[in-house]
Formats: sequence, structure tokens, C-alpha cells
Amino acid sequence: MATEIKSLAPSSVWEFFYDLTQIPRPTGQTRASEDYVIALGKRLGLETKRDAVGNVLIRKPATSGMQDRPVVTLQAHLDMVPQANSDSSHNFATDPIDAYIDGEWVKARGTTLGADNGIGAAYAMAVLAATDLKHGPIEALFTIDEEVGMVGANGLQPGFSQGDILINLDSEDECELFIGCAGGLDVEATLEYKDEVSVPEGDIAVKVSLTGLKGGHSGMDIILGRGNANKLMNRFLKEAIQSCGARVSSFVGGSLRNAIPREAFAVITIPEEEADGLWELASDYIDTLQTEYKDIEANINFVLERVELPKTVVPEEIQDGVINAVEGCVNGVMSMLTSFPEIVESSTNMARVMLKDGKFEAYFLVRSSLESRKYQVASSIESVMSLCGAKVRFDGAYNGWAPNADSSILKTMRLAYEQVLGITPEIKVIHAGLECGIIQGAMPEMDMISIGPNIRHPHSPDEKVEIASVEKTWRVLCKALELV
Repeated sequence: MATEIKSLAPSSVWEFFYDLTQIPRPTGQTRASEDYVIALGKRLGLETKRDAVGNVLIRKPATSGMQDRPVVTLQAHLDMVPQANSDSSHNFATDPIDAYIDGEWVKARGTTLGADNGIGAAYAMAVLAATDLKHGPIEALFTIDEEVGMVGANGLQPGFSQGDILINLDSEDECELFIGCAGGLDVEATLEYKDEVSVPEGDIAVKVSLTGLKGGHSGMDIILGRGNANKLMNRFLKEAIQSCGARVSSFVGGSLRNAIPREAFAVITIPEEEADGLWELASDYIDTLQTEYKDIEANINFVLERVELPKTVVPEEIQDGVINAVEGCVNGVMSMLTSFPEIVESSTNMARVMLKDGKFEAYFLVRSSLESRKYQVASSIESVMSLCGAKVRFDGAYNGWAPNADSSILKTMRLAYEQVLGITPEIKVIHAGLECGIIQGAMPEMDMISIGPNIRHPHSPDEKVEIASVEKTWRVLCKALELV
């Protein structure tokens, strides 16, 4: 049962994390978690405030003799990515997360766990509650709605925080210190059409289901070359149209903008005499996917089934234009950083595609450490989508975080790792959107770093956090607060 995680060490961190798993907190619904944090601050007798957006800040005085130290802000976001397997009935708006211990890891049954960024928030709360730590002045900044648009960070006003140093607790590799991150941009393509074309006489209807892909974080996991369900489904539909005279009635794939799409579904019609050819095409296609994604995607499921005829199909010119646009749009890694050759510089994720009921929609998240490259990738998507008549809108732009190799908190954190764990951590830039870049815009003098325990497969139902890593990162954090 979920309460078993409260027995793990350090107990304060895991108890706070357990409490967060019991509070539904998908992006856009963080009020209850905000109230929980505010209640904690007041119970501890600490200065506590919430801004107009919903961000919560709690201040803790320095321990005796350390009042002249820099103010350290511990920062984490309260929302989580709500992803569930298709066979799950979990309601993220009302249901607690069913977390459990699986060997060396904590996982959730059928859903995302919320360790991203619940563990970070739990670290901050545990520091606030601790009575045995040595530290200078502390702030804990809990932001809202990071996962879609970084709403909380974008809403921060200068002066809300008074920190000199920010320790972001939202990275996911124990022995790595992050000193920079990518910026991002949402791209939305839309097209409306008249949904009044009847199914061709003599056609049968077939539902095509592509499931079992790994998905994952559209920034950190994009370099792994995992399958994008939207691209893979579209590829099959194009072949079915050309080879079997298929007509598309509907196409729905993916969900969240920052998650690599794991599933896609389509309903098509074909002349009844083409049924054998379609099933043969599907058999060949699954063989192709298994060959192309060998050692990357082990559980690809591609299923065809007869269903009732739909009322309409997409007009042929719209169908062909959209299929070609989705086929032609860039997806995945676009360029690598020259200064960190193993890190992606720019990428795009074709996150969601919907074609049905008189409307086509496609959503992309473009990431880049270089602003000009971010807009170049977005422009290429715009160019392709405009060819099928879609209107394209850019939204939700946020800046990257420029690395500072001479950062004082970087030196302190490296020393903490060496003293506590006897290791020298790697210095890295992350291909994901951390709030540091946006916060730096509101507080440009702040010195920043990002740390965290080992979290794997965030933004997917396979998400898990390593138990031992949580304890080690906690000890490093406590030592760093003493050293600052």
C-alpha cells in the first residue's frame, strides 16, 4: 500500500512526498497542494505568503551564528504530469496516486508518480521542518503549473523572493549538477473543414490502434530515438491510402505537449475487397517497426479490428494534405550543442494530432538552448503546416538558462558532493525546460544550480524514483546549505 513509502529514509522527505501523492495536483489544479504547503508554513510559525498567481514562498531564519550568510532559495514546482495507461481508470482530478515500493525504486500503478517534482517539493518542506540542520537564511519557493507554460515562474514578480542563491530541485540525475537548460516554444496548427462526406459505398470500417511505445519526457528522452505514435500512425495511414484506397474518418494521437506520444488511434474505411491487403500491409508494417526500433521499443502493439461504419470520412483533399503535412513535419533531434556534444541543442516533439469532426489540430513543443534555432525549427513546422492550409500559432515561449561555469553555488555544491559521497559530480546542461531561466529573468543577480535524485521515465506511467538516491541527495543538500 502507498503508506509503506513513509517508512523509507529520510523519513521527513518521504512523509511529505506521500502527502503530496494523496493530493490530486495535475497542472492547472494545484490549489489544494498550495494550501497544504501554506498550512505547513503556518504550523511551523514561519513567514508564509502566496502571490497573485498561486506561487507560495516560506522563509526560515538562519541558525544561530549564520545570519550573515547568503539567502538560499530552494525551489520546486507543485504540479505533476497526469499520464495514465489506456487501461487505467485513474482520475487525476480526484484520485490519489497509488505509489508503491518495487525493489530499489518507488513507482505508481498505471500512472505517473509525481516524483517530478514532488520529491523536490518534499526536500524543501523537509528543510523547513528540520530542527537539526545548520544553514543561513532559507526561502522555499513553490511554483505552480510548470509543466504547461511554466505559469508560476512566468508570473513571479521582482521582490517576491529575496534569495541570493537558487537551488532548483527539479533535475533527475543524482551525480550531475545542471547549470543551464533549453528554452521552449509551443506551436499549434489548426484547420477546419466541412464534415459532410459520406462513407464510400461498399466500404468497411477498421480501427487501427498503435500502443505500447515507451513515450517519456519530450526533452530529456528525445535523444533516445523512441517512436512517436503520431508519426508512426500517419506513416501507416499514408501507405493504406496509397495501397488500399483507405479513407480516414478520424485520427487521434498523443496527449500532453511535453510527453513523447505513446499511443495513437485511427478509424478508416476501405473497399471490402481490400481487407486482406490491409491486414497484410499491417503485418508487414509491424515487422518494419520491430526492425527499425530494435533495442529501443520492445512492446509495440499494432492492432486492426473491424468496427461499425462511421457517419463520415474526411474530405479527400483535406485528408491527403494533412497526411502529407504530418509526414513532412520535422520531429525529434534537430541539432546538438557544440560545447556539450552529448547534449541536444534543439528538438521538436509532435505531441498531439487530432483529425475528426471537421477539425484538424497538431501541437508541437520546440526546445532549444539557442533562441534563434528555436524559432528556426518552429518556422519549418509553420511552413509545412501552411501547405495543407492550416493556421499556425506560436505561444508559451520561455527563455533558456545560460550556464555560468564560475558560479559560486556550483563550487559549493561540488564540494558538498565530494565531502558527503566522495565523488566529483558531472557538470551538465539539460535539454529540458527548467524554471531557472524564467526566474533569472525576474531576479537576474541570482546564482543558480539544479540538483535532484535519480528519476527515470518522467512524464510517463513508467516513472520511478530511486530510494537510495533520494537519501544521498538529501545528505548532499544539507551539507551544501551548511557550506554556503
